[in-house]
Amino acid sequence: MTFRKKTLYTLCCALFLGAVFSMNAQNKIPLEGRWDLEMEFEGKTVPSWLEIKHSGHATLIGRFVFAFGSARPVAEVKTFGDNQFSFSIPRQWEPEGTDMVFHGALVDGKLKGTMIYTDGSVNHWTGVRAPKLAYTENPKWDKPIEVFNGKDLTGWHTDRDPNQWVVKDGILTSPESGANLITDEKFQDFKLHVEFRYPEGSNSGIYLRGRYEVQIEDDKGLEPLDIYIGGVYGFLEPTENAAKSAGEWQTYDITLIGRRVTVVLNGRPVITDATIPGITGGALDSKEGEPGPFMIQGDHGPIEYRSFVVTPLKK
Repeated sequence: MTFRKKTLYTLCCALFLGAVFSMNAQNKIPLEGRWDLEMEFEGKTVPSWLEIKHSGHATLIGRFVFAFGSARPVAEVKTFGDNQFSFSIPRQWEPEGTDMVFHGALVDGKLKGTMIYTDGSVNHWTGVRAPKLAYTENPKWDKPIEVFNGKDLTGWHTDRDPNQWVVKDGILTSPESGANLITDEKFQDFKLHVEFRYPEGSNSGIYLRGRYEVQIEDDKGLEPLDIYIGGVYGFLEPTENAAKSAGEWQTYDITLIGRRVTVVLNGRPVITDATIPGITGGALDSKEGEPGPFMIQGDHGPIEYRSFVVTPLKK
């Protein structure tokens, strides 16, 4: 190939790749991104979450979080028509039946669509773009707040009846599976210190702003996973499993500013300044731009707390 032909060939390749990348950039605007969803499901409005992104130049993939369970990979998001799309995912904790099938469209900057559930029922949902959450460099902290007073449930409420939570000898206890416990006060950015204990085989968690679950589970000795203790459920995997044995008192020190979280389990940093992509299963709502309460999971297994201290970011 002559120098002139090689130059023309190189120029044509550059123009072609530039056109492809330009096309991808244009295609990225409408559907790609993270979306906070609300779905009408079994007579209630439940929070959900969707991420759509490119894999290579032409394929769209994603992740989906339902009202329960962990983040689920979406192998392919098919697009057609005027900003319309569809995808399907296998069931996770849902009843036996078909795959869950989603149809959606972007209308006036918002998503709307339907989910065909495993039992064939059709459920409608809407979605807005997940907000950017501001991060504060060199934060200054306010005074610590003893959210649990060591005496009673003042400052807390449950999400259902009956309430199995009790305070005995200064210990906040859920002796059996039942209601989740929620703070009356809401918080935006904070440091959290908790001291907790669980019996063998138990499972619980703490929801930050009522939306992002930091897992608590009897996982000592297991390889670290995002669904095990120290992880942000289904999203962020701890660097190590720093759990103590069941029956021992353990500590979490968690800092959340914007979407960036640091988790220290029993004095060991296991997640450091990582971004939480979206809500986790079991969240109270999907309104990520708003302050939210703490929620202690009580609908799985027994759990005890002897300290629950929140230090808000100074305004």
